[in-house]
Parts: sequence; C-alpha cells; structure tokens
Amino acid sequence: MKTCGLLGGMSWESTAGYYRAINEGVKTALGGLHSAKIAMYSVDFDPVQQLQHAENWKGAAKLLSDAAQKVESAGADFLLICTNTMHKVAPQIEDSINIPLLHIADATAESLVSEGIQSVGFLGTAFTMEQDFLTGRLTQNYDLKVLIPNKRDRQIVHRVIYQELCMGHVQAESKAEYLRIIDTLSSMGAEAVVLGCTEIGMLIEQDDTGVKLFDSTAIHAQKAVDCALDKAS
Repeated sequence: MKTCGLLGGMSWESTAGYYRAINEGVKTALGGLHSAKIAMYSVDFDPVQQLQHAENWKGAAKLLSDAAQKVESAGADFLLICTNTMHKVAPQIEDSINIPLLHIADATAESLVSEGIQSVGFLGTAFTMEQDFLTGRLTQNYDLKVLIPNKRDRQIVHRVIYQELCMGHVQAESKAEYLRIIDTLSSMGAEAVVLGCTEIGMLIEQDDTGVKLFDSTAIHAQKAVDCALDKAS
C-alpha cells in the first residue's frame, strides 16, 4: 500500500472528512483491521484565508509549498490538496515537490465523464466559481460545459462556506438556499451539480435533492484510495 499525502487544514472540518473517507475506503477494499497509510500536514487556516481574500496568491503558494514538502519528507508517495480553492496554486505546489499531485478537478471530471455528463453546475467559493483554475480545467481538458450561479447567489454560497461551514455550523436556512440554487442551475440546463468546495458536503447530501450531485471531497478521497491500492486508471 502506498502512503497518501494530505495537505489539510483548509478547513480542518473538511480534512476530517478526507481522513475518514480514505480510511473507510481502504477498510472496505481490504477488510479486517486495515486502514490507510497517511502522512498529513494540517495548516492553520486563518493565515491562509487572509492571503486568499488579500489575493496574495504568491504568499499562499509559498506557505502551502513549504507544507507540501513536509508531507513528502514524511514519506508520502503522492499528494492531495484537501481543498478546492487552494488548487489556485496547485502548479506552484506541484513544482515544489517530487511526488505526483492528484488534482481534484481531474478526479471530479473523470467521474463526470464516466457518467456521460456534459453540462454541469458548479458550487464553491467565489474564487473557484469566478476564476477558471478549476472550471477552466473542466472545460478545456474534459470538454464540459460549466454553469455557475448569478452574482447574488455566488455571494450566498461563498458566505455560507466561510462564515458557517468552515466554523462547523450547519444552518437549515442555508441548506434551503443551497437547494434553491441547485434547482436554479438545473433549470439552466445543468445535468448535475458539482459540490466544488470540500465543506459543502457537510450541508447538502444526495438525498436532499433530485439533481445529481458530485461531491468533490468524496470523489477526491476515492481517487486517493485507488492510487494507494494501485487501482487508479
């Protein structure tokens, strides 16, 4: 079994989900008392989110590259950045290490394509919805049509992520708003919706809506399991 490298803490709430999902995936595959081999570095999220909102991506890249090198030094065979938004600096992180990076957009896109999805809605932070470092990868590399909410709804989605979900708070009113936005994306032609922030799965599950959901956290974690067990395509 290979050792999974996790660059986490952004937020720790979603990183806990990665840790559980990867361990459960290995246990399901191997049975008995098996669990995943994991090397993880969990950053302090507050300085990271300050760099995000100041648009100091160079500083964020340096901080996370240093952390990624520590994960590699701990024996990881490959790396996951346990957040969608900080894939903004994935190229810089990838250049700083000598192990493969499993990109969350690639894992998600492969899942979408395997199910024949061509048009998809995307929910995430304002950074991921309004910039193209993730959505552009979906369109350019996988020929997917990506739909995002209008400006007001993007603000709602972003606020809930940072002011509620990253704090571990799940509010019924916010869930209702997200479901409304998902329905709107479906009415715009989305065949499915990507939960493109690693915290959104805390709020919305497939049982909550008839619209097909693709949870990037769960998909990314399963890709790590496949890679650790040499099942990755």
